[in-house]
Amino acid sequence: MESPFAKRTIWFLTGSQDLYGPEVLAQVEEQSKQVVADLNSADEIPVEIQWRPILKDRVSIERAMLEANADESVVGVITWMHTFSPAKMWILGLDALAKPMLHLHTQANQALPWDTIDMDFMNLNQAAHGDREFGYIVSRLGKQRKIVVGHASNPDVQHKVAVWSRAATGYAELRTLRLTRFGDNMRNVAVTEGDKTEAEFKLGVSVNTWGVNELVAAVDAVTDADIDALVAEYADSYDVAAELLPGGERHESLRYGARQELALRAFLDGVGAKAFTTTFEDLGGLKQLPGLAVQRLMADGYGFGAEGDWKTAVLVRLAKVMGFGLPGGASLMEDYTYELTPGKEKILGAHMLEVCPSLTTSKPTLEIHALGIGDREDPVRLVFNTDTGAGIVVALSDLRDRFRMTANLVDIVEPDAPLPNLPVARAVWVPQPDLPTSAECWIAAGAAHHTVMSTGAGLEEFQDFADIADIELALIDDATTTRGFVNELRYNAVVHKFTDGLR
Repeated sequence: MESPFAKRTIWFLTGSQDLYGPEVLAQVEEQSKQVVADLNSADEIPVEIQWRPILKDRVSIERAMLEANADESVVGVITWMHTFSPAKMWILGLDALAKPMLHLHTQANQALPWDTIDMDFMNLNQAAHGDREFGYIVSRLGKQRKIVVGHASNPDVQHKVAVWSRAATGYAELRTLRLTRFGDNMRNVAVTEGDKTEAEFKLGVSVNTWGVNELVAAVDAVTDADIDALVAEYADSYDVAAELLPGGERHESLRYGARQELALRAFLDGVGAKAFTTTFEDLGGLKQLPGLAVQRLMADGYGFGAEGDWKTAVLVRLAKVMGFGLPGGASLMEDYTYELTPGKEKILGAHMLEVCPSLTTSKPTLEIHALGIGDREDPVRLVFNTDTGAGIVVALSDLRDRFRMTANLVDIVEPDAPLPNLPVARAVWVPQPDLPTSAECWIAAGAAHHTVMSTGAGLEEFQDFADIADIELALIDDATTTRGFVNELRYNAVVHKFTDGLR
């Protein structure tokens, strides 16, 4: 996966006014450039922050916002009122801004020079009340923003800016995301339905369908030489079952899996799609339900949803972008079955074939087994246990009047015993605060059975994204109670009913 941050920028906009004269404004410029340098020195911040000229009047402010909107490389703006910038100057600019905004409430100096402070120093360093004036007008206009307080050299400040920059980049990626559905969603399933038009309006993602046999034609066009090279790559990357190796009795099945992968990559790249869906009920002339191909495409950053679930495909792509460069990964996941022994409650999750190997640091095995669904030949797939540790599972539901993201913090654990008869990639986790409360709240929220499980991008990134996109986020964590969660859903419904979110 190419870095989603490489060609992205964040503009740093400093507010002041002409009242202070050229000498003070020169100091404002110098010190705001230092703030930018402090932020850019943090390895954790993945997006380059660009200093922009000091803003001193309503015309330059509005122009800066319109230019940020028009520049495709800009994922958001950071604002700071170094001195006192009368907030009426910002009204037209804030109204025009269509990119995410972070309000950095900081100042040039970390420690006060108590022995030498005079009124010149006070007039220069007025962010303590300049930012409050700015905060008023942002709140009055109902503009969404993230507020971060502290010195730019503070690791906690840099961390919060880094998280927001990942979320802003995820939002920017979704604004241009094309998603390819091969066939429709699974028949009679409710949660995988949804309003694709509203999704494009709210998130920017374009969701469209291609006939499966268009993919079949791409599969048929793959050359044997390309298949040979990819099969060799499989042998280097995985522990391949003997029956799938060259000369093995099932080797042709592996070659067909490679053929599917090559065709999917070529097809998706040809239409400019970074996310896709398949369904076992609509396979056309495909000989296998794609398994290995889907797993490897997800590992390279593509979003995927099974059974036509485009909303989960969007979430997987979002998690891949926001988590790029962080330890861990992200994958389609599904709650399958429970361990309900008192004191040992946990969830066993998997899917028929399609769990991303980015969730493990172990070497997966490449196997072939029967699949009693889809009415096709036995598919090849990667088999592994996900790594243990902290994670989050997130679902996206269409509630007619809005989208709701439901998130549950989880602890991924080892299976209680080996799973010799379960030949799929799988995860076992203990949901916070416990399985009964988690499941009660999940069901009350109308959250989907398909999720993205992420061990890279975490709660902070998803929270910032939900704020930027103005999407409801219902969180289940170690402090959640069923009664409190259900009441929160009611409050959220009122907010979105009468205010169209928080804007």
